[in-house]
Amino acid sequence: MKFDANVHRCTLVIDQQLPVGLAMNAASVIGISFGKWIDNLVGPDMHSQDGEYYPGVIYAPLPVLLAQGNYLRELQQNCANDAEIFTMPFSALAQSCKTYDEYGERIASAHSDHIELVAIGLIGPKKKITRLTGNLKLYR
Repeated sequence: MKFDANVHRCTLVIDQQLPVGLAMNAASVIGISFGKWIDNLVGPDMHSQDGEYYPGVIYAPLPVLLAQGNYLRELQQNCANDAEIFTMPFSALAQSCKTYDEYGERIASAHSDHIELVAIGLIGPKKKITRLTGNLKLYR
């Protein structure tokens, strides 16, 4: 997917029961993964008036929203067959692993119905993302 801030919206939805530290971890992991998978999401590097370097940041706002845990799975399922929406699910299983190898082993032996989502990132057409997330509260 090639991100266009005039057409697309991106958001993160976090399980409202997740403790703050784990919520920040989930948001960070999804953000890094977005940067890997989505072309044109991050703008060019900048410099201040006095020449200080500032790396590029995301082109659009990135709201972090709260939802019940079961709604995260519903979002994932609703978006699964929509080629216009990119989803980045993040699981409790991933958060519980100490290494990436452990994560790979554990996720490969788990059925997706039994993988608890703690957060999901969504990028897609503004109207579609708003329809899916417009009623959710902002994380504060």
